[in-house]
Amino acid sequence: MASSWWRWRHGCSWRPAARTPAPGAPGRQGPPAPPPAAAAAARAQISCFYLVKSLTSACLNMYSISRLHHTTSAVFCYSKPRSGEKYTDPFQLGRRYLKGLYEDIRKELLISPIELKEMSEYYFDGKGKAFRPVIVVLMARACNSHYNNSRDVQASQRSIALIAEMIHTASLVHDDVIDDASSRRGKHTVNKIWGEKKAVLAGDLILSAASIALARIGNTTVISILTQVIEDLVRGEFLQLGSKENENERFAHYLEKTFKKTASLIANSCKAVSVLGCPDPVVHEIAYQYGKNLGIAFQLIDDVLDFTSCSEQMGKPTSADLKLGLATGPVLFACQQFPEMNALIMRRFSLPGDVDRARQYVLQSDGVQQTTYLAQHYCHEAVREISKLRPSPERDALIQLSETVLTRDK
Repeated sequence: MASSWWRWRHGCSWRPAARTPAPGAPGRQGPPAPPPAAAAAARAQISCFYLVKSLTSACLNMYSISRLHHTTSAVFCYSKPRSGEKYTDPFQLGRRYLKGLYEDIRKELLISPIELKEMSEYYFDGKGKAFRPVIVVLMARACNSHYNNSRDVQASQRSIALIAEMIHTASLVHDDVIDDASSRRGKHTVNKIWGEKKAVLAGDLILSAASIALARIGNTTVISILTQVIEDLVRGEFLQLGSKENENERFAHYLEKTFKKTASLIANSCKAVSVLGCPDPVVHEIAYQYGKNLGIAFQLIDDVLDFTSCSEQMGKPTSADLKLGLATGPVLFACQQFPEMNALIMRRFSLPGDVDRARQYVLQSDGVQQTTYLAQHYCHEAVREISKLRPSPERDALIQLSETVLTRDK
């Protein structure tokens, strides 16, 4: 009865996803297939309710997820800026308060010997978008404006932006060692140039410098919030090393790993600057939920790009996750149309030809689309949360950032 009510309320139709023949398999007899355009349109329809209800719960029913579609096209709507001021590009707006970011980080790394200093500073070359620091300073100003109409960023809040970037970079150095990666951001990795042992030490050094900078802030609540990030990074890496045989557990495992490895840093950094700027726990939760949902969406799109982008755009090899034995969102969704992928997932794509077969399964399935729809859901939740704050240019920039996450190509 409840399910019937929801179908009526939201205009949902429940129907199985098309079962595409496996790569190289003979076609199946049956009713004539719909035209490609109609099939694509049908796949472009999904139930937002079911995503909210199922994908964010601890026990996820993957069989049902891939078979729920909405009768109207899925459209992701963004709130229009309501601050009354001319809208500014979020990165341009955020960078106003991040001038000298990488110079300040390098000051935190004033160390010897020279080789260790070079390794530690290697990724702080200022060539990236500074995605995480931009989110942090925009959240700081949005919360300050909400609380007391202040348009300033406190020195301690700006320090959180530096610390977030340092923790993130240290995790990249360590990840590259674990993954035996040879390129990142379009250049050789630290471990490729200096070796694994020295790379581990460089990552440790960056983390220690971040911890010292965090201690200088002197706020025990903020220290507790950000040290949770480091614990989550370690636990997330352990989750990534394992896998689940049960399909529902497998997707919950994937989302938990995604939160701990990627979203926790963004969520807790946003929460930390809100604590420094506003005493209201409701605002702290808004900041946390925004960062959590945006961070999960960011990683989901990253997993999509591993199948749809080229190495030159990404600055690192594509299909890297499959080569590492990892089953990400597109793979898990594709598995619903191609159950034979289960065997590949359980052996972590370790046999010759497994990676190419899995990639073909994904590209012939709705896996990329479904993962993108899931990212849209999380961005929608992020926008819903941040829209609870009073209008300001920074709040509107955070709303716009959710669109940037969905439309990025690297």
